[in-house]
Amino acid sequence: MTKWIAVMLFLASAAFAQQTHNQYEPPSGAGAGQKLLAQFVGDWDVVKTFFPANGKPIVSKATCKQYMIQDGKFLQSDFTFSNPDGSQSTGTGISGFDPKTNRFTTVWYDSRQTTMSIRQSDGTFDGKNIILWATALDPDRPGRKTVARAHLEEDGRVLLHRHFLIDDKGNERMMIELRMTRK
Repeated sequence: MTKWIAVMLFLASAAFAQQTHNQYEPPSGAGAGQKLLAQFVGDWDVVKTFFPANGKPIVSKATCKQYMIQDGKFLQSDFTFSNPDGSQSTGTGISGFDPKTNRFTTVWYDSRQTTMSIRQSDGTFDGKNIILWATALDPDRPGRKTVARAHLEEDGRVLLHRHFLIDDKGNERMMIELRMTRK
């Protein structure tokens, strides 16, 4: 009898905890941003162009598979890059949109380094263009100021990502372009 009471109390406390969590942090549904992210789903051929401060652009190829995860709330992008020296590297991006704040947030990590980068939009979204600003995780080391822009072209056949470095005067210089063509 004591075991039965203990089990019932445990189940009741678990149910109460779930109700409390849902009240504290109500589940949210997909919004306009998820509709755009869903258009990015698929397999892509990628041409990556890196624009050094001095010298000629460096072009390499990659592939990318993008798919929605967590019940259609986030886009996962898995890249495999063929580097100019013949080696390969991989990278993963997770992109989400919060309909309450109208903000996109992306996290990127790759096999080249042990750091992660995070970018977030400013809350303006026109339904077509994603504009993301570098977000410092360490306020004592804000890092470089960058902006990334992504949009579809050619009726959704081409996805264009461009990353810009912003200098102290506010001038932008393109650092990386990913031109993704749907397979």
